[in-house]
Amino acid sequence: MDIFKLISEFKQKNKTMMAVTAVRKEGAGPVEVGKKMIVLEDGKSIGTVGGGAIEYYAQKKAKELLKTRANLLETYVLDEGKIRPESKTLPMVCGGVVTLFYEYIGPKGTIFIFGGGHVGQALVNVLKTMNYHVTVVDERKGIIDKFVGADVLVNESFSGYVDIDTINDGDYIIVCTPSHKHDYHVINKILEKQIKPNYLGMLCSPDKIRSYLKSTYETFGKDIDLSFFYSPIGLDIGGMTPEEIAISISAEILAISYGKTGHKHMRDILDGEDCYW
Repeated sequence: MDIFKLISEFKQKNKTMMAVTAVRKEGAGPVEVGKKMIVLEDGKSIGTVGGGAIEYYAQKKAKELLKTRANLLETYVLDEGKIRPESKTLPMVCGGVVTLFYEYIGPKGTIFIFGGGHVGQALVNVLKTMNYHVTVVDERKGIIDKFVGADVLVNESFSGYVDIDTINDGDYIIVCTPSHKHDYHVINKILEKQIKPNYLGMLCSPDKIRSYLKSTYETFGKDIDLSFFYSPIGLDIGGMTPEEIAISISAEILAISYGKTGHKHMRDILDGEDCYW
């Protein structure tokens, strides 16, 4: 089995994974330095770092780390009767000490852009300079045929694509279709399916978002969770060209991704207007 070939294939399919590598060993134990295992989000593991309690623990730890996409270097004592500072003791009797490196492999995030117009193209030009996997959806075949740079291009009705069950909790969604009607249908479909993205942004004017929120609260009630909804979209940096808007939106996504606060979001202009985020 060529585990590196598998990693490459999984990356092309936008699968996130944790690669676990034995990087150090002292004393006895079933682990060989250099042995590698990959763990996928569904819990499936391929390869081995030695078997037994250490492999079971490594699989469990890898699944936990996949949630935060964090790397980790951790040392284990393979003897339940021994304690070593800054190491975790596992229920084994080998007596050795092993260090594993957990490495996240995959995109920084998965982004869906509904609308492949000037802003959509400018967004892809910015986002693909970073490690994001980007899908662009547009029902206009002429737009999709000339679009460049996205990982996946989909010629499908805007709201119809949401029904395909491709979007997952934790993804990032940007809605910039050519019609208010399409924008509303996409967002309402996401709310109906109770998808919880990290970010859902809609390109619009203040008047448009006021109208949309009024309709949304009437449809879903004022208890609807819109904490992840950003509209008007982007950080307040000034500039109205597609390229400047793309930078504003990309910066907002980065700020949310890294948990940074203190920025002025465009949606802040609605503070005090009975908005529930």
